[in-house]
Amino acid sequence: MRFFVPTDIYVEKNCVKNHAQNMLAVGKRAFIMTGRHSAVMNGSLDNVTEVLNAGNVVFQVFNEVEENPSTDTVRKATLAARDFKADFIIGIGGGSAIDAAKATALLLLNPDVDADDLHKVPSHRLDHAPVVAVPTTCGTGSEATPVAIITNHKIGLKKSIPHVIFPELALVDGKYLAFAKKQLIVNTAVDALSHMVESILNVKSNEFNRMCPEYGLRLWGECKDALLSEKKIDEGLYEKLMLTSTIAGMSIAQTSTSVPHGMSYDLTVHLGTPHGPAVGYFLAAYTEVCGKFVPEDVQKILSLLSLGSVGEFAAMLRSLIGTCSVTREMRDKFAASMKVNRSKLDLVPGGISPEDVDYIYEKSLIVEK
Repeated sequence: MRFFVPTDIYVEKNCVKNHAQNMLAVGKRAFIMTGRHSAVMNGSLDNVTEVLNAGNVVFQVFNEVEENPSTDTVRKATLAARDFKADFIIGIGGGSAIDAAKATALLLLNPDVDADDLHKVPSHRLDHAPVVAVPTTCGTGSEATPVAIITNHKIGLKKSIPHVIFPELALVDGKYLAFAKKQLIVNTAVDALSHMVESILNVKSNEFNRMCPEYGLRLWGECKDALLSEKKIDEGLYEKLMLTSTIAGMSIAQTSTSVPHGMSYDLTVHLGTPHGPAVGYFLAAYTEVCGKFVPEDVQKILSLLSLGSVGEFAAMLRSLIGTCSVTREMRDKFAASMKVNRSKLDLVPGGISPEDVDYIYEKSLIVEK
């Protein structure tokens, strides 16, 4: 058994200010990557730049990271970072900003690798510039994983790049959630839920690494009623939601994600579905299929969430993220692609048949009439 997370992680209020010296120790020229608006609205960008200014670290802000960052955006950011002579990258935002920061950190030190080649398996492990992660959503847990999900629109591919890029430092503060819309919090929380479920229902799950998802699922269950409620989430839950997300990231850092994540990417690339719901649509049916081989694990998950059955699990997810409609042709095309995705299929405990894949799609998506 093995457990490995080399990132220095702090989860607390005013985290950036409290651990300013940790950030200042990373480098002297910081290239900051964010989306266009959220990092300004929630104060995270100001918190980071105040620390950098006080420590005489020069910086440049790149605020063009889109949802589901593309190879084109990463290429543009890398060129800007090189021109600036950055020696470390700071990703501020959700998983998109942090994943793009990771990919940029890799390309920064490898000028012979083009952004469109990020998904190709390298002949040897590549170095990357240091990354500091400041998450502002409670879903991807990218601050605690080596994974970067990047989209290549030229070939219609959204997938994790085959490079290990753990952030050097992660500063996690729940206060940034106060500026997020309720549905965004729900969507990202469903992503964190998926990470933990897929980490347990996984051939790489063991007594050591499942400590994280089991604890995280208990925390998630304590937030469940607030997520399901139509009311604004109480500020007292922000820290718990962010902690849960980071724990979920630590979970998949050990096992990787499985079938629901693999199925989600087509919905995101071809339909523009937000990542959290795209994964969540498949989660209950996947859990049901796994129940044929690891029923005790499924019952453990349901118990931690205070749910009585997979049917209740599916109903909860529908309440949180609704449903998804596709054409029959699209559904069958997605299923055919998934049936040859060995990187995800081989992680299913007990194995998964082509018929099981079809069943998950049939149970999870509504076919348009």
